[in-house]
Amino acid sequence: MSKTQDKSFIMRIAFFSGAAIIIILSTFFSNRLAHDLANEERKKMELWAEVIKQFATEPAKGVDMDYTLSLKVIQENTNIPVILTDNKGNIIDYKNLDLSPKIKASNLKEIAQKIIHKNKFIKIKISDTVSQYVYYDDSKLLKKLTYFPFIELFVMFMFLIVTLYALNTSKRAEQNRIWVGLSKETAHQLGTPISSLMAWIDLLKLKNVDENLLAEISKDTQRLHTIAERFSKIGSKLEPKPQDIRPALENAINYIRNRSSKKIIITAQLPEEETIVYLNTPLFEWVIENLCKNAIDSMNATGKIDIVAIPNSKYLIIDVTDTGKGIAKSNYKTVFKPGYTTKARGWGLGLSLVKRIIEENHDGKIFVKTSEIGKGTTFRIILKRA
Repeated sequence: MSKTQDKSFIMRIAFFSGAAIIIILSTFFSNRLAHDLANEERKKMELWAEVIKQFATEPAKGVDMDYTLSLKVIQENTNIPVILTDNKGNIIDYKNLDLSPKIKASNLKEIAQKIIHKNKFIKIKISDTVSQYVYYDDSKLLKKLTYFPFIELFVMFMFLIVTLYALNTSKRAEQNRIWVGLSKETAHQLGTPISSLMAWIDLLKLKNVDENLLAEISKDTQRLHTIAERFSKIGSKLEPKPQDIRPALENAINYIRNRSSKKIIITAQLPEEETIVYLNTPLFEWVIENLCKNAIDSMNATGKIDIVAIPNSKYLIIDVTDTGKGIAKSNYKTVFKPGYTTKARGWGLGLSLVKRIIEENHDGKIFVKTSEIGKGTTFRIILKRA
């Protein structure tokens, strides 16, 4: 792992550790606050129950008392739902249930039962044989405070997801800029020797050098020119032009066929009629060449590649099928990611480049249609017809 990767890894660990500490502390203090508020509400209900007891017992003793303070205690409870019942569970009084004036008695009993089932109550002993019960529920504020840690966890989780996505996007963007810059610099560096080779070929023609030899050198030089042109176009927004797909497919297939072992059989089923699609020819030929090279590598230099192009009214479908080692279903999408490779030597950029060319430069789609371990793979390309 490089120093840059080490630094990035340490920064991520530090960020997530800090976020975890914030979540834990925030949750702890929220729960502590909710616990303290619940205790406060319990004390208020105990005081409320004591006042109810005074109202029920003092008149029976014939004691003349000032109930101003007691009434004030009852009236100040404006947020805690409370129900007063007798021994048999009959509702004597209720407060803060937020009921409509037209509510039916059955609905009142149903709401009361929900509060009673929470089993938060205070027993008021009126006499040896008579008791009343004060059932109460959490206030709206306490309920909100109880749910707050979960809301906070959700918000923090979403924040972490967005941050992680932003970090990964930033990293990919930086990697893309590096690869684009490297590709363009490669194309630039190739330009001078290619121009020189072309000039030497023209000079050799004047020296009566074997024409067959010059023709082969010209082909290779032209190939270098094509490669340089492809590299120069990476990262650029190129508008594909309406073109017949057949010449591009034929050129790519012939190039691979002429440079492959005779043990590799390459077949092509192309449309009989002109099939116009939006195409950037040099880049698209690169796609077919990459797919074929990967297929040849997966077949260990022995096998068959079938390329079938099927047009319909809106799209052109191209299937590239090989008889190679196949791809596990779990890797259908992974194979297109930069760095994925099964070769001892390789950077894992071929299929990643293929996907980018098809999707970004041709507004098309490419995916693994089918694959079976030990039998082969079919890649499908879908292009819009012009």
